[in-house]
Amino acid sequence: MSVNKDVFQQRNTNTDFQSHGLKDWDAHSRTPETLIPTHCSFCGVQCGMYLKVRQGQVIGVEPRNYAHNRGSLCPKGVVAYQQANHPDRLRYPLIRRGGKGSPLERATWDEALDYIVSRWQDLQGQYGKDAIAIYSGSSMTNEKCYAMGKFARAVLGTRHVDYNGRLCMSSAAVAYAKAFGIDRSPIPMTDIPNADCLVAVGVNMSECFPVMMQWVWRARDRGASLIVLDPRETPLARTADLWLPVRSGTDMVVLNTMLNLLIQDGMIDEEYIRERTVGWEQVRETVAKYTPEEAQRISGVPAERIITAARMYGRAATSLIMHARGIEHSSHGVNTCLACTNLALARGQVGKLGGGTMMVTGQGNGQGGREMGQKANQLPGYRHIDVDEDRRFIAQVWGIPVEEMPWEGAAATEMIHLMAKGDIKSCMIACSNLMVSLPDNQTVKRALQQLDPLIVVDFFMSETAELADVVLPAAVWCEDEGTTTNLEGRVVKINKAVEPLGESKADWEILVELAKRMGKERIFSYRSARDIWNDLRKATKGGSADYSGMSWEKIDEEQGMFWPCPDEGHPGTPRLFTERFGHPDGKARFIAVEYQPPAEEPGEDFPFRLTTGRVVYHYLSGNQTRRLGFLNAQAPEPWVEIHPQAAAKLGIQNHDRVRITSPRGSMELQALVVPTIRPDTLFVPYHYGHAEAINQLTNPAVDPTVKIPEYKACAARIERIDAPEKEGGTGYTVNYNPENMPAMFPYAVGETGNKKIKE
Repeated sequence: MSVNKDVFQQRNTNTDFQSHGLKDWDAHSRTPETLIPTHCSFCGVQCGMYLKVRQGQVIGVEPRNYAHNRGSLCPKGVVAYQQANHPDRLRYPLIRRGGKGSPLERATWDEALDYIVSRWQDLQGQYGKDAIAIYSGSSMTNEKCYAMGKFARAVLGTRHVDYNGRLCMSSAAVAYAKAFGIDRSPIPMTDIPNADCLVAVGVNMSECFPVMMQWVWRARDRGASLIVLDPRETPLARTADLWLPVRSGTDMVVLNTMLNLLIQDGMIDEEYIRERTVGWEQVRETVAKYTPEEAQRISGVPAERIITAARMYGRAATSLIMHARGIEHSSHGVNTCLACTNLALARGQVGKLGGGTMMVTGQGNGQGGREMGQKANQLPGYRHIDVDEDRRFIAQVWGIPVEEMPWEGAAATEMIHLMAKGDIKSCMIACSNLMVSLPDNQTVKRALQQLDPLIVVDFFMSETAELADVVLPAAVWCEDEGTTTNLEGRVVKINKAVEPLGESKADWEILVELAKRMGKERIFSYRSARDIWNDLRKATKGGSADYSGMSWEKIDEEQGMFWPCPDEGHPGTPRLFTERFGHPDGKARFIAVEYQPPAEEPGEDFPFRLTTGRVVYHYLSGNQTRRLGFLNAQAPEPWVEIHPQAAAKLGIQNHDRVRITSPRGSMELQALVVPTIRPDTLFVPYHYGHAEAINQLTNPAVDPTVKIPEYKACAARIERIDAPEKEGGTGYTVNYNPENMPAMFPYAVGETGNKKIKE
């Protein structure tokens, strides 16, 4: 274990029992507990925690007073340790010896790995190297993410490698790279209290990132105002000074209008724009036509609220825009993120303490996962696969001829179509559950069934693993060590607490065994996660995401380090862009963006706009959290939120069973009638599988730049299951008039939560 022994703590539970007045305990309870410092396995906050280990088993958790979570854990973090010894854990390899349709049977590692290599060699010999694909994930350590990308390109020689971050942060990543020259949030969470105005755009922070809320409350305690753009009155919106109940997919028209109002009111920072940016005049000209009245017509937000929002934001000395999947899961997600950066740059906020913009990353290692070279168009350190200099550098680090370095492959969402067409013959999927996470999942199922073999690496039998020809049991996060990079760019250390359960192996160990069988041991001969760490430090050196100056020991000592960190004497970079941006000339880019509607709009047959998202008790596809008793008991099945006005017109009452239908299919679930959603909108959480997976209905349309799907807006209808059939449509039309806003929502313009907005 690669941490100093003095960071471990031991406690004798005998003393604990006595201190609580308990007299009876057995010899097992008197065994000392070891507290292993590590970090949570779930969201992008990556809270510090201690895992309690006794006699080789993880038995509990305690909060850790780490720099950014300060001793707090959310409901998921409190029970994350229960994965380690869960009875559903996969403990040995499984294989379908009789081919498709036969049952999965227990196999040895040698049998499973030899079969995979034999099939891959046959397929590549017949169809070429690109017949094999790797579909990876971002809820793994940096070391594993790096190993996945290197294995695909240097061992398999395939260009088809991508990861599930394509479904999460890719819109924001590209927008920040375009605007700032570097894809990373400019400030750490601990800077949030320095903001005078917070704007939350499409981020349900209270449920998705509960521990992060402490920094918002500190800003609020200092008097910071809060503006929330969201079609639902989330817990965060309920505390806001101003809630803008925007139609899902229309945020950009509100943001462009706010920028136009700032220009009209003389609230832009002319000196900052002149000295630190380029491209301003085109943006100024573009937003000139965006008026509050037109924004009201498109977004459904009353014009007065948009005007008030612009004034609140424009008058603040320091302002911070925080955004997440609400705007990024979109067929125009990149452009909406650019509308955020345009607004912040115009006010001269990017580079200020507590100011600018912040992408709130969803997955545990969503930031690091896209820096390590497992993304279709990237090499480690944010190097680009189509740049000759970058290709030569990585080829040299890996010890392969540059001619053998593949070019850019298909994005994760494009791989499905290549599988369905037969261009991709086999795929290894690690740390991803496509049958829940991808839209239009019946199409996904048909594509996966075309593969021979489909290999899934996981520690639970996911909905995707159920379709696999080979299932390989992976270690859970606390059975291995490495690093992750959280949503602020802070690199933290994951420490090994116990040995892998049963015959399970760490993902990187599986890759090492496969590489050996493929005759590539020379370039893939890792014996520990630290070996991989040292290799990735070399591979990122000189890149924009430079990890080369970080050691595991220094990361522990500093309570995490921020990249870039180009040498071992460097302190890391918590705040970016204080003096210059990442573009060669040091200046940020304004980029003019025009509003485009979602790819699918409501109509007579599908009058509602369906949106999806997380709830506090679950994580991503739910493959982990649906197995943890407390979490699953709080939210055991999905539901659909519907506004009382819409429900009354359709005869739907709270807890009725209803049917939701989109152009792609139907599903049945329970109705939750709530006043905290727009009357023209439906919301369903996306953490459930099989017949309860909402991605049966979502639109597979993607952003043309990054291929991220449009999860947050598609056309739908809803009806009581026992309702009589109506001819000629749904029998319900959304008759929405923004002037009726006070009747539809609990707050009048200018008065929300516990504050009144001052003009």
